[in-house]
Amino acid sequence: MLDVKKTMQFIAIVLSLFLFLPAASAVTDLSENHMFYEEINYLIDKGVVKGYSDGTIRPDRSLNRAEAAVMIGRLKGLDGTPQKTPFRDVPAGHYASGYIANAAEAGYVLGHSDGTYRPDVAITRNDMALVAERVFDLNYFYFYGIKDSPDDLPDFQAVSKVFAASIAIGYPDGTFRPLQEGTRGQFSAFLARALEPKFKNKASIAHSYQRDKTKTYTYRMENDNVGVARFVKVPALEGQEDEFVWETRVGEERYHELEYENTEGFAVGSTYSEYSSYLTYPVQDDKLFLAGYNPAVVLYTITGVDKSVKTEYQTFIDAVEVTTDDGGVYYMVEGFSVVKWIKSDGTVSKELMDVE
Repeated sequence: MLDVKKTMQFIAIVLSLFLFLPAASAVTDLSENHMFYEEINYLIDKGVVKGYSDGTIRPDRSLNRAEAAVMIGRLKGLDGTPQKTPFRDVPAGHYASGYIANAAEAGYVLGHSDGTYRPDVAITRNDMALVAERVFDLNYFYFYGIKDSPDDLPDFQAVSKVFAASIAIGYPDGTFRPLQEGTRGQFSAFLARALEPKFKNKASIAHSYQRDKTKTYTYRMENDNVGVARFVKVPALEGQEDEFVWETRVGEERYHELEYENTEGFAVGSTYSEYSSYLTYPVQDDKLFLAGYNPAVVLYTITGVDKSVKTEYQTFIDAVEVTTDDGGVYYMVEGFSVVKWIKSDGTVSKELMDVE
């Protein structure tokens, strides 16, 4: 005989489970045209972002310090149970007390010198960079100047690191706007890009020369060697988390590098040391630019735009030709970086063979 009471209890439990599913389709204010649509949905699926009781996400609303701690806590699997905190303005009864207490203990968030956390204060974009640096243990630095984040500011390193990690790119005018309030959508983008290379691709300028971080690039190198480049996580310094870099394998050898780009130019650098400029923006014929020091000043010249260059992969008709200080020539294409490099003696030292 059917037990109606037990049946109704079962139905109630099932319905309650559905109420807490973070279904993207239930979000009423997140358009597919929103610039962070994919990143926010990615974090909804992971349970990091949850909406309000009215079904909204409010992606363009300022994010406060309590909400940031909650998102970090969910991402890192911290205990969100309400509890005592080290901050006099976050009582145990505060909805975010558990996440704030444990995020602070882990070193992801910090309080103020007066013993407060100020949970209702909006975080700034500078704060977002600091949090990303701590949560993901970012190590690599960005060498290009950021107009409104000079290297004499106390938090410059954090901003530099989120640029190097392709978590942030800044605005088209070359600024980062560190004191501007950060939004729920922007912080979602920071977290998603730190986790997934496909979102890092979005941290790029218009007409970027960076490679697609989700693809594999194969090159013909000197002496008929083959190099295979992938954007992968590699071991960082001792005691630090692994980080994404471009890794090129040539036989048993592995070479690590990062691509740096902003509105001023494009460069390639070793993960912990020097870098070399490959292009200066805007790209113009007969334009000289400083490529680096080796140990003297090294000047390269853009000697052609919309040039045709044949590679094993395909013939490009929109390449930029750059002549090096020693008479060598290399060709760069938007979305592919260097597709061919010819040394001064005519030897091809690098040529794109395949992309998949």
